[in-house]
Formats: sequence, structure tokens, C-alpha cells
Amino acid sequence: MSQRHSPQRSGKTAKGRQEPDGKRVTLPRALSKLGYCSRTQAEVLISAGRVTVDGSKVTEPSTWVDLENAQFAVDGVTISAEEKLYFMLNKPRGLVTTRDDPEGRPTVYDCLKDIDARHLAPVGRLDKASEGLLLFTNDTVLAQALLDPISHVGKLYHVQVDRIMDDEQFARMERGIIDDGELLTASSARLLRSGDRNSWIEVELKEGRNRQIRRMLEALGIECLRLVRVTFGEIELGDLPKGAVRALTETEILRLRRRADLKSNGQNGAKTKRNAAS
Repeated sequence: MSQRHSPQRSGKTAKGRQEPDGKRVTLPRALSKLGYCSRTQAEVLISAGRVTVDGSKVTEPSTWVDLENAQFAVDGVTISAEEKLYFMLNKPRGLVTTRDDPEGRPTVYDCLKDIDARHLAPVGRLDKASEGLLLFTNDTVLAQALLDPISHVGKLYHVQVDRIMDDEQFARMERGIIDDGELLTASSARLLRSGDRNSWIEVELKEGRNRQIRRMLEALGIECLRLVRVTFGEIELGDLPKGAVRALTETEILRLRRRADLKSNGQNGAKTKRNAAS
């Protein structure tokens, strides 16, 4: 007979209520955090009776478990935290930031064919027409912290526009522009260099609205010709070739974690040998 693990709870567990304190999470979330499979896949495995916690079979997906101290196994094979991986891509123009595209368009994962990207996810997005620095990781805690508006992690963009912008236009971007009911604001905006008919500007964002820079420029009657993300926090695109991928250095990872106000280095555990979650 299967057993349910019901650790002492410090909060309410009904749907929509508080989760317990500490590292107690639902079993599907635990398997997801360990990098074994998605929460949806975990629910299927649990319901099929393939998951054990501390040696006892668990068949109820809503079971709460101790993520740090419990021992988990699927089909008798112990699983542990997956090695945290961190990469950066110089995204070319024309790729969509998704794993699979229903329209059959090329995606950013086409650039990751030489690495095991099964559990890597992009940190935020760049739209199809945009280029530059795109981070990938399986460290969901860091990714969420970097994207949290509370963290105020800045992202710097170099943007080619179809004219020479004046100081008032830059000031309007910094004050904020309302578009489709949203207030869109740049942390800073300035001229980088100019030619006879167009120019390059530098824009910093600390929020992540859809097509934010393009929408701000359109509201000012300005056409965006190219948009390249050159930094994410303290991580710089540098001279990474277009379409190329490289692993982040330990120093870069530490800078991201400090910027996101995370203390540990995130290198917790080795890769686990996984069975198919079907």
C-alpha cells in the first residue's frame, strides 16, 4: 500500500493558501527543482506509483516533502540536484526565443545544438528582430531573481534609429511614455554616435515589458533599425561571435548571484542519471 508523507506544516496547504516555511515543497515541485523533469511530468510519474520518498512510494502529487533532507527515487533510481549550468548566446536576428515554434521558424535552441540544452531555459527574452546577449540556465532560482522587478537588474541595449534624436526625446524616454495603457520607462537613454541620416543610441532598462524599446520609439515617431542587447547586469556580450555560445565563468556567475542578492554559488550537486519521464 502506498504511503503519503505529511511533514509538519507551518502554513496552510489548501490551493491558493500559504506554503509551509523552510524547504518544504510539493513533490512535483521538488522533482522540478532537482532538475529531473517538469512539474507536469512529475505528477504523471507520482500518480503512476514510480516515485518514492525516503523509501516509501508516494502516489499523491499534492504531498509535501522536505527538499533538502528527503531522499527521492524514480523507478528505484536515486535522484539528486542537477549540476547548475550557465551559458550566454549572441543571439542572431531572426530567431525566436522559444524551444519549439508552431510556425516552424528557427529558434535560439538551434544555436545550442553542441551542448546538452534539454533543461536550459532562457533568462527573459529577445524578440525575433532583436540581437545580442541572451542568458540560459537551469538555475530557476537565479533566473527568477534576475527577472524580479525588485532586483532592478539593468540591461543595456545599443539601438540604431532612423534619425538623430534630440535631448528632449531622450528625456521623454526617461520620464516615461504611456503606450497601450502601460507606462514604459528607460533608466537612461543617450546618444552614442551619429551619421548623416541615422544614429546609435544607448538605452538601459530595469523592467521587462514586451517590445519595450521599440514601443517607446514608435510612440515618438522613431523607427528602430537594429536593437542589440550588450549587457545583462554586469555580464557583457563582448566579442562573442554572432550565433556563438559560451559558458559563463565562475566570476560572472558570482556577479549575477550578487546582483540578484543570492548568497550561495548555486553549484549544488552533480548531474543525475534520469529515466524517461513517461
